[in-house]
Amino acid sequence: MSAQQKSAHENTHPKENGAHGANRFLPAAQGLYDPAQERDACGMGFVVDIAGVPAHEIVAQALTVLHNLSHRGAAGSEKNSGDGAGILLQIPDRFFRAIWQEMGVVLPPAGQYGVAQFFLSPDQQQRQQSQQLVNDLAQAAGFALIGWRDVPTCNDSLGQTALRGEPFPCQFFLHPTEQAVAPQQLERRLFVLRRRIEKAAQDQRLYIPSFSARTIVYKGMLLAEQLPAYYPDLRDPRCESAIALVHSRFSTNTFPSWERAHPYRRVIHNGEINTLKGNENWLRAREALLESELFGEELADLLPIIDDDGSDTAKFDNLLEFLTLAGRDLPHAAMMMIPEPWSRHEGMSDELK
Repeated sequence: MSAQQKSAHENTHPKENGAHGANRFLPAAQGLYDPAQERDACGMGFVVDIAGVPAHEIVAQALTVLHNLSHRGAAGSEKNSGDGAGILLQIPDRFFRAIWQEMGVVLPPAGQYGVAQFFLSPDQQQRQQSQQLVNDLAQAAGFALIGWRDVPTCNDSLGQTALRGEPFPCQFFLHPTEQAVAPQQLERRLFVLRRRIEKAAQDQRLYIPSFSARTIVYKGMLLAEQLPAYYPDLRDPRCESAIALVHSRFSTNTFPSWERAHPYRRVIHNGEINTLKGNENWLRAREALLESELFGEELADLLPIIDDDGSDTAKFDNLLEFLTLAGRDLPHAAMMMIPEPWSRHEGMSDELK
């Protein structure tokens, strides 16, 4: 056997790493691959235009990425009921503007109106009750209502399990009554309103995948390939974004549901946070001490920060969202939540520890 043949043989026929080695049936370490570093994970990816120019091509490419991550997602005994799939986009202003124009409504300038993506009850009476609650709270918070939009969907490819839990997706458009509200201030106001809605609707079927003037989330208890078929919005050439985050879920330590599909409002993630309970307890212990110049007295409306019914990633997202809207930039907030190992780091200053 030549040296070249031997190398090829070893790469395709891995050596046994000891009689009882856990990695003895895996390929040998090569290039960027090391069997000692293997981890299971959901499928995730992103596409971005580094110049920040929105385009439908970004959305289409992200959906291709998602389709190619089908093997990283999971399904139950029904092959057409997935654990979850979704996409996070910038608000597709040209798309929404055209839709509302057809109804005789002119949207405010991009970035000056918010869009809430809702999962509501399929029951019309219950849904109308929820929508009225949202309308009342939005007006009380100083917002002008633009209106509701039923999100077009096609559930022909969904399995019975996914269909049994299927919500009614709809979108709520609103804008502040004041002119030219600063972008981050508007995000904070929408955040406070969302938390008020969630608290007031605890006895209703109501979930808000996203509520922002910047981004929107389309997701569900779907397989990766079902997402663009279920949401025709994503296939419309006017649906444009400069960024797109996608996720195909493999539900391991939490039960799959429409609400627990990713992306969340800030993150896509693999979950499996082994220190979850400890982190939750430490956060709860500190909530009574929280103060914020930016939120002021409205801080009380935001507590508790974590939704107990959420998955580990949902809880991570809850806190990351809170920290960034409270004034920290994203890298700072992420480093607070995922600090580098420090206990045996001799070169780290005591102050940083």
